[in-house]
Amino acid sequence: MANTIALRKQYSTLLDEVYKLSSLTAVLDGPNELVKEGANANEILIPKLSMQGLADYSKSTGYVAGDVTLDYETKKCAYDRGRMFNVDAMDNIESAGIAFGRLSGEFLRTQVVPELDAYRLASYAQIPGVTTVKAALATGKEALAALRTARGKIENAEANLSTCYLFINPTVYGLIEDLDTTASKKAIEGFAGIIKVPSGRFYDKVKLNASGAGGFAKDTGAVAMNFLIVDKQAAIQYQKHTVSKVISPDQNQTADGWKFGYRTVGIAECKDNKKDGIYVHTVAE
Repeated sequence: MANTIALRKQYSTLLDEVYKLSSLTAVLDGPNELVKEGANANEILIPKLSMQGLADYSKSTGYVAGDVTLDYETKKCAYDRGRMFNVDAMDNIESAGIAFGRLSGEFLRTQVVPELDAYRLASYAQIPGVTTVKAALATGKEALAALRTARGKIENAEANLSTCYLFINPTVYGLIEDLDTTASKKAIEGFAGIIKVPSGRFYDKVKLNASGAGGFAKDTGAVAMNFLIVDKQAAIQYQKHTVSKVISPDQNQTADGWKFGYRTVGIAECKDNKKDGIYVHTVAE
């Protein structure tokens, strides 16, 4: 009788991964050397400098006295999210390490990053006092005119266009690009960067699901954004607390399994004196 030899199964390490872009809003992360820790754990303090302008110089009395004031404005970290995963030790062995070995990377790429982008972009759109325009952009000429108006508003406010990022819906960007004229090319020049944002991350309001499957969704009454201009000098974008925990089965006191925990606390706000550096253009309601 012929021998029967069972071959050991080999598990592919190639995952059928979901298509997801990396972080689109990371370009707004700026140096935070001047940011002080707040009195409370969910607060940060932002320096706010004010001073007086020039006055007439007198040959008899000399200079007019002036004052400089340095205050701190308190900003609260409204974003506080987390999740804990459990992977049975045997399940991890049987899947050749894929279940846990790729969990953290896939979680960050497909869940954390898209939500954080959507939250940040919507947060800038909801800041009271920023310029907000609603209009349908069906043609390249309409899109070009809207972008030129936005540029003019930013530049007339004396914000530096070279530190401003243009976040734009790919379809709207295509309308402008397809014009292929000198005017259309000039309209998209001069920005610090142009970032095409998929429609799924680009609403003026999002809802963060508190439980269950978690994640985020378009909020009630929200509309899609055509484009959003954000001056990096105006944005307060800061993750104050980010913790990633890995607990092995030996350390796990409640089950024979690996545990992966992730929590991040952050803020997406605007400096009070620089709201003119944010321009929101949404579709018509």
